[in-house]
Order: sequence, then C-alpha cells, then structure tokens
Amino acid sequence: MDAITPVDIEAAASRIAGVAVRTPLIRSPLLDERVGARVYLKAETLQRMGSFKFRGAYNRCSTIPSADRAAGVVAYSSGNHAQGVAAAAKLLGMPAVIVMPADAPRPKRERTAALGAEVVLYDRDTEDRAAIAKEIADTRGAVIVPPFDDPMVIAGQGTVGREIVEDLSALGLRPDVVVVGCSGGGLAAGISMAIKTAAPGTDLYTAEPEGFDDMARSFASGHRERNARLSGTICDALMSNTPGELTFPITQRLIGKGVTASDREVEEAVAFAWRELKLVVEPGGAIGLAALLAGRPDVKGKVVVAILSGGNVDPDLFSRIIAA
Repeated sequence: MDAITPVDIEAAASRIAGVAVRTPLIRSPLLDERVGARVYLKAETLQRMGSFKFRGAYNRCSTIPSADRAAGVVAYSSGNHAQGVAAAAKLLGMPAVIVMPADAPRPKRERTAALGAEVVLYDRDTEDRAAIAKEIADTRGAVIVPPFDDPMVIAGQGTVGREIVEDLSALGLRPDVVVVGCSGGGLAAGISMAIKTAAPGTDLYTAEPEGFDDMARSFASGHRERNARLSGTICDALMSNTPGELTFPITQRLIGKGVTASDREVEEAVAFAWRELKLVVEPGGAIGLAALLAGRPDVKGKVVVAILSGGNVDPDLFSRIIAA
C-alpha cells in the first residue's frame, strides 16, 4: 500500500494555500525548437526559499500538534530542505535544528541560519546525518522532519504535480511527458501520484546525475540500489545514496523509468536557463532541463513538463558556469 493517497495531496494543497507560492509554468520558443516539443517548465525556483522543498516541509510541520511544538523539529539536508524546514518552523513558532554537510553551498548554510535555525555540520563522506539527527531529536524530544521519506512531506511535494495538471488543463492541454529531478524520491513520488490520478496517460521519467542514478537502477533491478559514492557531482542536492523506503514503491509503480545527465550537460542547462529564460537555477534543479536538452527522453511532438526544482546556487559556482 502506498504511503500516501491523492486525498493526502488535496489536504496538503489546502494547508499550504496562501503560504506557499503557486509557481508558474514557463515556456520558451527557443526551448521548444531545441527539444522539438511543446515544453513547459515548472519554476519552483520562484517558490518560497527558492525550492519546492518548502511545500513538504510546511505540510509536515503544520501537522505537528500545538502541544508538541515547543520541542521543535530536527531535519537533515544539503540545503533546500534545510531552508524549507527552517522557514516553516519560523512561521509556526517552532525551534529548528538542521544537520547539514560541511560542503553544502555557503548561501544555503547562511540562509538556514538566518531563519533562526541552529545549524549542525557533518562530513557527508564519513558521518551518518540521520543518526546525528536522531540523537539530537531524542535528546530534545523534537520531531524529525525527513527530506523525503515521510508521508506528509511526499504529499506536500505532490502539490507541484497537482498545479501542473490544473494549469495545463486551463490551457486545454494534458501532459504527455513529465520529467522529474530525483534524489531520494519525495518530489517524484508526490508528483507522480498527483499526475497519474488526474492524467493517467502521462509518461513520467526521473532524471538523475550520471553516477548517482540509484532510482533508475532500482527500477531496472526491482529493488533499492545504492550509489557507490556519497559525493562527486555538481548537483549537490541530488546525492542521496538510495531511494526512500516509502518513495520507491510509489515511483516504481507510477514512473518506472529514468534518464541521466552529465555534469557538463547540467552546466549547459544552468547557462541556458540564465541566458534564455532569465532564471537562476541551481545544478540539481536543472537536471530535468539538462536531460531534455540532451535528447533524453525522446519527446518530439509532445506536451512536456520539466521541473526547475531549485535556485539556491553557490554564487562562485554560478559565475563560473555562466562565464564558461
């Protein structure tokens, strides 16, 4: 049985209404020409805190009973979920502790702290972030808000898919193909649930960095695979080493196929978004666009949606990509 139902996504949409941003679908004639399709980009770069992660974080935090909020929340994240939880906790009047990798982009660390969260750094190659978070939560009696493997987090991310279908429907369209950037699978699971409920004929694909395609390999093998490395891609937001226990059964059933993009292709997508769309997109947030620009999957003649999932890029890295 799936961790969530379409009813959970509807409830999440009600909770985040008026708090989260209903982000637009963006089109570009040049992009359509390049890809050979009618392409819409869901600009979650314009979401509160610059990422879709705010949706799931706020949905989960808002379901914590008032009597339990004084102890606060604990999360672990490379940055976007960290900021989402920190912002949600601040809005709801709760303290937050965020366990972040020491090599997370500086703007993500700084913005998380600026929101009032306590930041605890760890080494992603040698330490277990979940274990660190659990120890803190046990000591303080706080609630852990995982980055993807939580029903309310998944449901919150599913509101992205709900909006895609609604906004395309207003244009008299249905999506033929949706490409979703994927790490642990929270966004992919939520979006696939929402879209397959409303538009069951849609084909969905996960998009992952080369060498970090654990979801696609898991689809192929039928069980959760692990990545050989914990770091080593420009897509810092997409380095979870295995699909989630809750997310994988959903994505396996509703998606079942994935594509990859190289770091070079991701850099080209980041530059394309800046040059042609006037949008700042972080590498992990551009993975779906990168795959489409590289011709994966073949979508010629179709109505296609890719999610620009985040815009919190390190300024120095962004400058190097644009300059190149």
